[in-house]
Amino acid sequence: MLVLLITSTMAVITARPFGNSINTQTSNKIIVGGSYHWNYGFNYIEWAIKHGPFYLNDTLVFKYDPPTPKTFPHSVYLLPDHDSFIKCDLKNAQRQGNPNQGAGEGFQFVLKNKQPHYFACGEHDGIHCRNGTMKFFVTPIDRSLR
Repeated sequence: MLVLLITSTMAVITARPFGNSINTQTSNKIIVGGSYHWNYGFNYIEWAIKHGPFYLNDTLVFKYDPPTPKTFPHSVYLLPDHDSFIKCDLKNAQRQGNPNQGAGEGFQFVLKNKQPHYFACGEHDGIHCRNGTMKFFVTPIDRSLR
């Protein structure tokens, strides 16, 4: 059932001809989570569905507070495939943004390939990913296909 939900979500993200991102001929900068940023307790899969489609060369901006003794750190990992995404398996994931890179202007990731991009918070063995909220994926499309 979960695989069916995720697969249908992927179809919606790649096929929607409209969304909240600005569809221009140039690339867009999109703040992940909007004003909520990249934080625990927010549903990023739902956010991605509402803000798609995403296009090649769009930039995702991950903003999150640097770690302090009183806060839980966040990071940005790129998972290699759908199975790793479902299981929050970080073994073959690549850290893209470390816990300190989300401050200020945030960590920026440019969508360069038409393949799915699976993102997750990977700190403390991915506990925020495993609870189902700090993860999402996008499959960017060519701007000429809109």
